Formats: sequence, structure tokens, C-alpha cells
Amino acid sequence: QVHMVESGGGLVQAGGSLRLSCTASGNIASITAMGWYRQAPGKQRELVAVMTNGGITNYADSVKGRFTISRDFAKNTVYLQMNGLKPEDAAFYYCISDTKWVGIYWGQGTRVTVSS
Repeated sequence: QVHMVESGGGLVQAGGSLRLSCTASGNIASITAMGWYRQAPGKQRELVAVMTNGGITNYADSVKGRFTISRDFAKNTVYLQMNGLKPEDAAFYYCISDTKWVGIYWGQGTRVTVSS
């Protein structure tokens, strides 16, 4: 099993920045990628950004150029730097770890609120 603990959500004005962090523990060796999804009220959960162990990244079109994903492999931590936040970025953000045999583990979620 892999357990993730997220932090960094909160309230920010439009145009502001936040950085989310997520630290994994447990069967770290099984992790092949880490990233972030988000879900706004009444909407489907969507991929925000993901980074493989090899450093390959994938971003949602809506966040390209504003959000940056990074990983500290020594700390088993993934970060999401969010700049230029918009009201439509408001959502619960969930950290994920994709693993070799079991699939995806989810964090508990952290709330991001963007005021206009």
C-alpha cells in the first residue's frame, strides 16, 4: 500500500499562487508516477498534472503555462506550483500515486478556493 499526505491548499485571490505538497509513504518502490487530479463541485474529476519516475510530465491544457509539477525523489514528495490562479481552478485537489501492480492510490484531498 501507498499512503499520501497532502498539504498546501487554502484561499487565494485570483492571480495569486499556491503550492501543494504530497508526501508518499509505504511501498514507495512500487510507484511509477505521482501527480494531481482535481474535482470541482458538480464536475468530473480531471487530471491536472502527472510526472513519471523518468521525469515525463503531462498537464491539462487548462493549466499549461501556469502550473508546474515537480518531485523530490529523496523525500517521496510531489509538488504542484500553481500560479496565476483563476476562479475556475477552485476545486478539491487530490494527490495520486500510480503503482506497478495495484494501480492508483489517492490522497484525501486538499481544498483550493480562488476568490475573484
